[in-house]
Amino acid sequence: MKKLLILLAGVVAVCIVLATAGPLIGLAFALALVFLGMHYYVKSKSLLSKVLWIFIGFIGVLMAVSNIPALIGLVAIIVLYILYKMWKDEEVSLDIVKKDDDPFTNFENEWSKITK
Repeated sequence: MKKLLILLAGVVAVCIVLATAGPLIGLAFALALVFLGMHYYVKSKSLLSKVLWIFIGFIGVLMAVSNIPALIGLVAIIVLYILYKMWKDEEVSLDIVKKDDDPFTNFENEWSKITK
């Protein structure tokens, strides 16, 4: 029964991703324009080229804002990933910061090694 529910949720998530494929492509293009605008703004030397790259980056930002429905598609992609992990009976972890990377924990471990 659990596998059936995971399968049904996966089918719904795939339908959502396919329905938002257009906005996802538009968002990717808009973010590419923003990246290019920022990248070439930093590299440009003249004022005219800086203004041009700011304008291109601003167009990319406006395009990204207009593709807000793509966020629903991004959430559906994350849900598909989680459902795939659940289907394979793997542990699902969405921790962004690992506990081993905490600088205070590492400091305490190193300090205990030094004081021994």
